[in-house]
Amino acid sequence: MKAIRILIVLGAMASLLAAQTPAAQNAAPAGNVENGKKIFSAYGCYQCHGYVGQGGGAGARLNPVPLTFPNFTKYVRHPAGQMPPYTAKVVTDQELADIFAYLQSIPKPPDVKSIPILNN
Repeated sequence: MKAIRILIVLGAMASLLAAQTPAAQNAAPAGNVENGKKIFSAYGCYQCHGYVGQGGGAGARLNPVPLTFPNFTKYVRHPAGQMPPYTAKVVTDQELADIFAYLQSIPKPPDVKSIPILNN
């Protein structure tokens, strides 16, 4: 009887977890690409990350976006390393959604295998 109860509880927990799919948990709110581009430039993100998120000497590569939206937000709010924190007083959640939308809109770099000179 005890084993059956445990199986029922485990089954219920599995159903709850399945209902919260990772895609739904990581989905970004709707963002405005053009506004995100303006904010990315106005707040100086490009100075470390490059105009198209290619990264640079001081900033990580952001194209393609290496993080889910919740992790992106968490990192911007509480970064490690040299990046200053951008609290909600400085950059709103909607502005972060706009920046994230902009970064996602940037065409991904070509696959190295598609560049002939790099395949010699």
